[in-house]
Amino acid sequence: MSTFDDRERAYEAKFAHDADLRFKAEARRNRLLGEWAAGLLGKEGEDIRSYAMTVVTADFQSPGDEDVFRKIADDLSGKSDEATIRAKMAELLDTARRQVIEETE
Repeated sequence: MSTFDDRERAYEAKFAHDADLRFKAEARRNRLLGEWAAGLLGKEGEDIRSYAMTVVTADFQSPGDEDVFRKIADDLSGKSDEATIRAKMAELLDTARRQVIEETE
């Protein structure tokens, strides 16, 4: 086995690990975003969790974050504006990344 092959395997493993962490962080962000939006919608108890899961599954409609944004924006029509939702998405992605990294350490 050559050093080149070892290095290639290491890069592939790192890429796979990073992709897994990114997926987990985005899913966590979507759950947290759903919980935040559920609060604005006046949901309580199990309804918060159920609504958050609809936000998580909305992310599977198309690549990127726009499907999640559209769902939240439509649901929060009149309760929040685009800038606030996008800022919350960015804030919660940072929070989710920290949480996922802490869990893997």
